[in-house]
Amino acid sequence: MSKESPYEKLMALLDEYHRLGIAEQIDYQKFYLYSLITHSTAIEGSTVTEIENQLLFDEGISAKGRSIQEQMMNLDLKNAYEHSMQLARQHTDFSVEMLKGLSALVMKNTGSEYHTMQGTFDSSKGDLRLLGVTAGVGGSSYMNYQKVPAKLEEFCQQLNERRKTLLLSNDVIEKYLLSFYAHFQLVTIHPWVDGNGRMSRLVMNHLQYEFGLIPSKIVKEDKAEYIQSLVDAREQETLAPYRVFMVEEHIRNLTREIESFKKSQLADPINPSFDPIKSSSDPIKDKLYQAIVKDNTLNYAAYAAMIGVSEATVKRRLGELKKEGIITRVGSNKNGHWEIVGKEDEV
Repeated sequence: MSKESPYEKLMALLDEYHRLGIAEQIDYQKFYLYSLITHSTAIEGSTVTEIENQLLFDEGISAKGRSIQEQMMNLDLKNAYEHSMQLARQHTDFSVEMLKGLSALVMKNTGSEYHTMQGTFDSSKGDLRLLGVTAGVGGSSYMNYQKVPAKLEEFCQQLNERRKTLLLSNDVIEKYLLSFYAHFQLVTIHPWVDGNGRMSRLVMNHLQYEFGLIPSKIVKEDKAEYIQSLVDAREQETLAPYRVFMVEEHIRNLTREIESFKKSQLADPINPSFDPIKSSSDPIKDKLYQAIVKDNTLNYAAYAAMIGVSEATVKRRLGELKKEGIITRVGSNKNGHWEIVGKEDEV
């Protein structure tokens, strides 16, 4: 019996993902976007978590112990992604000016003005670099800055030609491969003095959104393997190492999401017989109940961010669950926690 290829495995996972209706869940698009942003900035050194980004984006609540620079990096990338998705829905052609505009959003609050022998440029305005850059300490040099404008123009032209062909195609694998190729090419050209990694991942996701694909992400835990695949591809002058990593990374992430979704369908994985709201027709109440089962110590804002609703909605649903005798409050509003009624007696 022949072994299943990575592409066949990916297609099988995508089929299961769609069959389960994961993307149709409440606020799926929003929270998946937040996850993309969190992991992309984490690769660049941000320590802001997904739950902290949810609170920051939805409630304007700053994350304690996180620098303003980190939080602005995440807010800027969110704005850039939202604009990018709008362009993707409109099937806007890629151009140097379009990429510079997206880069300006990515670097809006963390970019700087540079003064060089070749002139002045501002990374917060999306300006292309006018100096040489290297891949870290002791790393190889990226393309000469003088070649960047022409190479970027060529990149856009090639991308537009292949996009238009694939928009008329049903070949999912080729669409993913083009998005991976775009990511690799852009980070190799390295048009900007900063933000190239975020921009390259954004462009990859932009194409995936345009093609109607489930966007791929590189999780922070796989940062070292991700960077090594880029280095190997450049040194070996072949996309193979990088492409293998990207396909396998997407397979890993899809597998985790499918497993997580299946577990979430169980009212109480520890004790399946205990399900006080199994007949509830309120999906928000059900999500809140599941959130309490997972962590019964959170405040209104945290639960709101977790399930994608307002604090007022959380407060109202908690009151209903309490009135129905499903949960009870133990301790003060500030320092207490919620308990599932009767759950402590289950064996």
